[in-house]
Formats: sequence, C-alpha cells, structure tokens
Amino acid sequence: MVGNGFMGAAHSQAWRVAGRFFDLPRQPEMTVVVGRDADRAADAAAKWGWEESSADWREVIARDDIDLVDIVTPGFSHAEIAIAALEAGKHVLCEKPLANTVAEAERMAEAARRAAASGVYAMVGFTYRRVPAAALARDLIAAGRIGTVRQLSVSYLQDWLADENAPFTWRLDKEQAGSGALGDIGAHAIDLAQFITGRSLVSVSGTLETLVSERPVLVEAQGLSGTAGEEKQTVTVDDRALFTGRFDDGVLGAFEASRFSTGRKNALRFEVSGSLGALSFDLEDLNSLQLFDATADPLTQGFTKIIVTEPGHPYLDAWWPAGHALGYEHGFSHQVRDLVTAIAAGEQPTPSFDDGLQVQRALDAVERSSDAGSAWKEIS
Repeated sequence: MVGNGFMGAAHSQAWRVAGRFFDLPRQPEMTVVVGRDADRAADAAAKWGWEESSADWREVIARDDIDLVDIVTPGFSHAEIAIAALEAGKHVLCEKPLANTVAEAERMAEAARRAAASGVYAMVGFTYRRVPAAALARDLIAAGRIGTVRQLSVSYLQDWLADENAPFTWRLDKEQAGSGALGDIGAHAIDLAQFITGRSLVSVSGTLETLVSERPVLVEAQGLSGTAGEEKQTVTVDDRALFTGRFDDGVLGAFEASRFSTGRKNALRFEVSGSLGALSFDLEDLNSLQLFDATADPLTQGFTKIIVTEPGHPYLDAWWPAGHALGYEHGFSHQVRDLVTAIAAGEQPTPSFDDGLQVQRALDAVERSSDAGSAWKEIS
C-alpha cells in the first residue's frame, strides 16, 4: 500500500479483516506499506499489521513478492504510481478520484486496458458502492421496484472546513488534490448516482465557489485536519459545488458537494423518484434505506425504513446477526472482497479505470461549466 494517512488506515483495516469474514479465493498478505516519511511508515506498519515499511514505492513495485499495489496517496501522484505498477505486472487499487486531470486519467485507463490483456487488473475505489443499502437500492431500481426513474438528487455534505480557522491541508491545494469539494466528495456523488440508476451522465451545468480564500498553515496533521499555525496559505480549490446533470436517458439530476454544511459530518444522500415509488438514503444512517411504494393503499402509504442487515441483503452473509449494525469501515472490506474475487476469477473488477475516467470527465465538465458562467457542457 502506497500512502499511510487517514485513507491508509481504512484500507489497512479492510485488508486485515476481509479474509477473516469472507471466504476469499486468495488470502491477502499485507507485505509492505510505503510512505514519504520513513518513521511514520514504520509506525503505520506496526499499528496496522504490515510486515514491513518502506519510503521508496519504486523499489517496492519492482519486487517479485508484490502482486497488488493499493494507492491511497494524494491525487497528483496517482497516475505515476498506478501506471508504473501496471507496467510492472501488478494489479492496482487506486483511491478516487482517479487522477487530478482528464489527461492523467486517460493515461491511467489506457495503461489499465493494456495490462488487462495480460490478466493484470485495475480498479478505482468508489467505496460507497459497497454500502449494503446503496447496493440494495441499485438492485431494487434494476428490478423495477420504483418503476421508471424520473428524477434524482444526490448531495454530499460535510462541515470539517466550516471553521475558517481550520488549517490548510493538501486537500485545499489544487496542485495536489486537483479540485476541492467537487473531486473529493462530489466524485462519490456522481459515481453513486450512476451506479444505483445504471445510467451515465452526458452533460452538466454547474457552479463552484471558494468560501474561505486563505487558511492558517498546518503545523501537525490529525485526521482530515490538524493544528493551525500563525502564517496563512492561499486556498486554490472550491469549497462548494452545485450542478445539474442530464443522464443518457434524459433524466435530470441535481447534485451538491460541500465541506461547509454546518452540522453535517458525512451526509452522502440520494433520493430517486420513479413512476411506482421512491428510494431515499443517508450515509449518516447507513444501515437503512427508505422505500416509498406508490401502489400501496393511500391510507397507509409512507416511506418504509428498511434495516439493511438481513442475511439476504448485499454483503451481509459474512457479518453479524440481523439488526447488528455495520459501520463506515465495512465498505472497504467489501471492496477487498470484490477485488480479490474478480482477480482470482480472471475478470475485470468494477469500477474499472475506464469508469474512473468517465467520472473524471464529468468533474472536468462541471469545472468548465463553472468557468463559463454555468453554461451546459458535454461530458467527453
């Protein structure tokens, strides 16, 4: 695994436990974790159960005992590491968004196509696809449970930057992150909307806004934020993104991504309305899915709360008895299950780098639209 910060912890936990709960066709061996700071990488290895640590990812991907490279670094380094790993014959899991630019994502997708011809596969980490309630929503829509989809809205709201004195981190630097709320959490909103509906965005109209243009420098990192210093640093990404999107079947979707939504800690929400009903979900209540049946008796109609913890629900066969809740980290274990199972079967895991490229193009179209005064832009 290359990278050892917040997302590295989530991925490490998944690699540790997936093979203990799921009957995987191959057992992951946590061989080496890589970080720019050798001491921090060594600490991460000891904490999370990696056999060893390194400060040189190039040396690691050249090793014969490495089969898969998991990339959890800032976006600016994704392309270089992923392409090198694929060319070295290693399977790749890369965190979202796939890259910082469309050009980088195109190079990564092309490298993944070449590698797949030799049985080497790449997957992008849109983990929220693996939340059981989201997977159930996809299954219900595909089965026609809510009829013809007519509209949907998806928002991802956080507040960890609502304090204007919160320190500057790499996620606020366009050179490192590519974009702000748009790419960091808006990418999830786009992927989840396309995943649950089985449709693809073809055009967008959007607006980006930076609410705080300067922040105190970061003295010590902790989680997504950390301790602030006295000097200021310029924010070069968006804090909030609002956009509408047209899908390939004509359906119009509404999207929002914000890291300034006071009181919302990790509220990834969707609501899909159809001719026979509707579905609603909020990640802050991730074990439930709301279903409205428009064909039911009007006297008893209303959204029904489905607790998505039954053995027949997606991914639940390996976990706890019904009613025993899952958490944020479980989606990463489901990601490992799906990735390892696909590799062992010689099949392309999803979402592929081509899927990640499509989302990257959508992000780029939103940014171009904002620059053009919210003009509609094709995703291409």
